[in-house]
Amino acid sequence: MDFKDYYAILGVARDASADDIKRAYRKLARKYHPDVSKLPDTEARFKEINEAHEVLQDAEKRAAYDAVGSAGPGAAGFQPPPGWDAGFEFRGGDAGAGFSHSEFFESLFGRATAGGRSRAAPRGRGDDHHAKVMIDLEDAIGGARRQVNLRVPVVDAQGRTVLATRQLEVNIPAGVLPGQHLRLTGQGGPGLGGAAAGDLLLEIVLKPHALYRVDGHDLRFDLPVAPWEAALGAEVDVPTPQGSVTLTVPAGSAQGRSLRLKGRGLPGKPPGDLYAELRIVLPPADSEAAKRLYREMAETLAFDPRATMKA
Repeated sequence: MDFKDYYAILGVARDASADDIKRAYRKLARKYHPDVSKLPDTEARFKEINEAHEVLQDAEKRAAYDAVGSAGPGAAGFQPPPGWDAGFEFRGGDAGAGFSHSEFFESLFGRATAGGRSRAAPRGRGDDHHAKVMIDLEDAIGGARRQVNLRVPVVDAQGRTVLATRQLEVNIPAGVLPGQHLRLTGQGGPGLGGAAAGDLLLEIVLKPHALYRVDGHDLRFDLPVAPWEAALGAEVDVPTPQGSVTLTVPAGSAQGRSLRLKGRGLPGKPPGDLYAELRIVLPPADSEAAKRLYREMAETLAFDPRATMKA
């Protein structure tokens, strides 16, 4: 996707004030409104202007956008870095803000952040907030109580938007999956006139693990095996979240074969499984003895690795 420079779209400087942004938006909205403008691509331009305004007029979204904006205006092939928005606290709401958002917007803020207060919220109740939190896979497997730090945009004495930090103690249940939300009642926006505060929804993001990949409740990992272990079969020790176990590699196993260890994935009802995906590792021909063995194999074995291509 293409990076969108919201400041350039509105024609304002990156340090523009909220009033500057509002004035620029109103001027452009009048110029490109589909009901009055005869300019080409008016509708697309109007949507782009609305999207830029939605981000830059919101202190939370603007702070998060500025944090990831180092890709630079117009940088093609933009992808947000993994976990870029973990710890940013946003106001939540309905995804229907009156117009569709670009792929770039949704890659940063998701569909659930468009708009403001949820239409279903009781009168006066505080806004629900949401934030992404990155946790270790081990905490998702065993559960844990962890302190999380959230970055909350606030306005300082000079009227500038700065990031403040608040800390929360959060219980992480065993078996929580990426994308699931933990609801913290009353930790969202304050209510009006004594009404209840909104809730804080924490979206779970798993940190990349050195060994395991998450697939629903299942876990997968690459298991290196020697050619003779794959060809003749072997008993090999493999790591699992519950400790090391001995796994049987059947004779005649091919590259990419998956071997299942039942119930050794993420907790659940039922628990997920752990899959070892075989990766055949060739010994290097870095000595005369090794080269001699490879030559003997080439001369002895009637093996054509490209036989299927000939058909």
